[in-house]
Amino acid sequence: MKELNEAKKYPVRSLCEILLIPHSSYYKWLNRIETDEEKINHELSQIIYEYHLEFKGILGYRRMTLWINKRCKSNYNIKRIRRLMRLMGISSVIRRKRKGYVKHKPQITAENVLNREFRAVNPNEKWLTDVTEFKVIGSRIKLYLSAIFDLYDNSIVSYKLGNSNNNKLVFDTYDEAIKNNPEAKPMFHSDRGYQYTSKVFKHRLDQQEITQSMSSVSRCIDNGPMEGFWGTLKSEMYYLNKFHDIKVLENEINKYIDFYNNKRYQNKLKGLTPIEYRNQALN
Repeated sequence: MKELNEAKKYPVRSLCEILLIPHSSYYKWLNRIETDEEKINHELSQIIYEYHLEFKGILGYRRMTLWINKRCKSNYNIKRIRRLMRLMGISSVIRRKRKGYVKHKPQITAENVLNREFRAVNPNEKWLTDVTEFKVIGSRIKLYLSAIFDLYDNSIVSYKLGNSNNNKLVFDTYDEAIKNNPEAKPMFHSDRGYQYTSKVFKHRLDQQEITQSMSSVSRCIDNGPMEGFWGTLKSEMYYLNKFHDIKVLENEINKYIDFYNNKRYQNKLKGLTPIEYRNQALN
């Protein structure tokens, strides 16, 4: 009750009435000498509330625990953080379902070589790619984001923004990834979007001696981690704001991807960020 009063600013009188507790009993309890455990919980509740505001509600209890332990150089148990967050009524934002896409007739198709084997032993071993769209409020303008995702460290290897979901957007994304990783010869997995099934794109892959892999028809799960990244980006940034200006939207996407790669700790990466985990392997 103390945490709810301090963090959420709920009136003590209202809380007492809801819980059927006399005011005098609450204040008697409040004025007692706090135990060490209660002092720690009090401090943790303040930190949780501050981080919840700082990160605009995107931290669930797992990543909240990671952030607290990283910044405070502590080792708090995940169950403790979850319990305090529940008491405070704090939870992360909810991810929305992604819409489908329009079918087309492909020039070239590839087998699903990846076959949902989403684990990679080394950086640049398996890359996933896709394009997603964003809408600007009060306008017919759309912004498209093409990205390449490394299954080893969950990093965004390269990305490009554009006003059209065309070949140039996808080709530029691929070219940047190869420019930054010239020796890379990963398995390259995508859906069956028309850019990836074009002869021109296949020629690009062949030049780099890259194995192409494609999801089965209407099987988004075959590209699951890539779809997962889109959901994370949109639930933690896009859906939390109302964008009326495309330049503002572009800037926020750029900021989020930098945050995701360099500051967003992940349990799957042993509590490191994607770039920290990647650099450990490369160095």
